[in-house]
This record gives sequence, C-alpha cells and structure tokens, in this order.
Amino acid sequence: MGQRQIVTHNEEADHWFEPVADHLGAAYLRYSFTKGTAQEVEFLVSELGLREGMRVLDVGCGPGRHSYLLAQHGIAVHGIDISHRFVELAHANAPTGATFERLDARSLPYDAEFDAVICLCQGAFGLMTADGHDATVLGGMARAVRPGGRLALTAFSSYFVVKHWQGAEFDAGTGVNHERTEIRNDAGEAVTTDLWTGCYTPRELRLLTDAFALRVDSISSVEPGAYSLAPPTTDSPEFLLLATRIH
Repeated sequence: MGQRQIVTHNEEADHWFEPVADHLGAAYLRYSFTKGTAQEVEFLVSELGLREGMRVLDVGCGPGRHSYLLAQHGIAVHGIDISHRFVELAHANAPTGATFERLDARSLPYDAEFDAVICLCQGAFGLMTADGHDATVLGGMARAVRPGGRLALTAFSSYFVVKHWQGAEFDAGTGVNHERTEIRNDAGEAVTTDLWTGCYTPRELRLLTDAFALRVDSISSVEPGAYSLAPPTTDSPEFLLLATRIH
C-alpha cells in the first residue's frame, strides 16, 4: 500500500490542525522537539517566578507535557487544546494539580484568573496566522492573566526560515510558512500533511504585545530544550517572549 494523505480540512474540525493531531496521537511525544520539556519547564518556573499554589494556563497544551511537569512543582495548571485527541491523552495520566479541557484558543473565556499563561512550541499562537487570529489568541492570553502576572510564548523565527530552511514555502506578505511533511502514528503508519506556521520577528512581537497591556520583559532566541535569555539572532528557530500584564 502507498503512503496515505491526511485530510486537513475536515468539515467537523474547528481547525486544520485537528486531523493532524488525530493521526499523531501519543506518537507526538516521540518527536525530538518534545525531549527538552524538563529544561523548558525548569527555566520558566525560575524566570516567571512560579511557586507552589500558583495557577497557570497552558494554551495549546497538546498531550500535556509542560502541564504535567508544572503540576509536579505544586502549581495548579489548566491545559487547553483544540484537539479532542490530545486532551484525551492529557486526561489519561494527569498528575494531581493538572486539569485539561478541549477549548479553542481563539475563544478563551478567562478574566484575570491565572498567575501566568504559557503558549509554547506553536501550540496555538503561530498556528492561527493563516486565519488571521494570532492577535486574538494573544489578546485572550493577556486577559486570562492577572495584572502583574506573567506570560510566556514562543514564536517561529522569520529570520531562521528565510536563512536556513531550504525548500520552505515562506509567504513574505503574510509571514506564514507552508510545508508538506510526513507524520507517523503509534503504529508507524505514515501520512503526508500540510502544516502552516506563522513566523515573527522580535519587532512584530513587541508591536503585538503593545496592543494588550503587556510589557515585554525579554525576547530571546531559543531552541526546544535550550531555553535561555540569549539575545535574538537570525540562527535559532524560535523566539521566546516573556512579558508582564501591566493592568
């Protein structure tokens, strides 16, 4: 049998990513970019000043890899994701203190309920660019965190795509990168699928945060599993934005 092609525009789905997540399932956690979760969480706990008893919202939580480790720090974390399958997986082995809900990041209902909000590895922000809703996602995150609370999100670097990603179909007008890639499920069955990722520069991230009463604390060049406060460059795939809600 030949390789199948995944259907990326299921009429029952709310977003093109849902069929991708349905096929990946638990195999998502086999991919190399998930292997640095512990370092990422330890860095964010320190830099965001997270302590036991605080509440954190994990936007685009996937199967819950960051939420699980935050809960082990005694933090009450609520993960949301648009994928039914990922939320089911997150629920299945959730540690005490971690809760999960199927929710669209474009419609976050929270109002100053959390001490911090995170959105990592293009879990929601960056997946909405093709629909023009990244600003909506960021606005909902800003509303969800209390005044004085912290926000952390990663965004794919436009510089990196243009400089290093051979064969990338990068739309300079929209800042969206398109790729055709192969993904495998738990059984090793491969399908090809389309992925669209919004890409950003530090200047664009600062302009976005200005609209939502967020003060930029830092923007750093990072890679999965190697979070730090390194200055922005053109050679790392992601930018990590840390910000504080002003009022």
